[in-house]
Amino acid sequence: MAKTYAGQDIEIEFEMKRCVHARSCFLKLPQVFDPSRRPWVDPDAAPAEEIAAMIRSCPSGALTFRRLDGGVEETPPQINRVAVLENGPLALAGDVTVGEDKMPRATLCRCGKSANKPYCDYAHVKAEFTATGEPTTEAKQDELERGSGLVATAIPDGPLKLDGPMELTTGTGKGIGKMRRAFLCRCGASKNKPFCDGSHKEIGFTG
Repeated sequence: MAKTYAGQDIEIEFEMKRCVHARSCFLKLPQVFDPSRRPWVDPDAAPAEEIAAMIRSCPSGALTFRRLDGGVEETPPQINRVAVLENGPLALAGDVTVGEDKMPRATLCRCGKSANKPYCDYAHVKAEFTATGEPTTEAKQDELERGSGLVATAIPDGPLKLDGPMELTTGTGKGIGKMRRAFLCRCGASKNKPFCDGSHKEIGFTG
């Protein structure tokens, strides 16, 4: 369940199950986000706009905010993006829904080792997962409507199904394809990453 930290100008919400512990919040604004203290979030320790800018850069979507001072709220980008990160997860940004959760960003496991599937929990580091973030796989190039949502569904013991207009990119932003539906590997064994090739059945993937 998400925790809320309300300040004078901004309200910060933190959803632990989405966090990948990248520590970008602490490294950028340690006066606001400090895991060594309780409560670990102080929404009055920096200007609201600085906090909002940092939260917009949170890759996992674990942190969100609501302005209490009339400032600009976060709005999802018009084009949903799914980035394939080098030796790491899938980074989604847009009008994203994962299960029953709606969010502007999410990092989803593609190594198959996360204990918090479908979300990434950085298990790929301990597992020494290797998979390029610059795949050369050819994909569809559909015309995409803007402003529509992207729904991510973890098929039990199978791939990640993405429904909705999206641009699939490499970790550095190079386009791979534009499509309205995709089935992406989340077991870590596909020979056609980032796409599923049925390898989850061969290795007995569960999750």
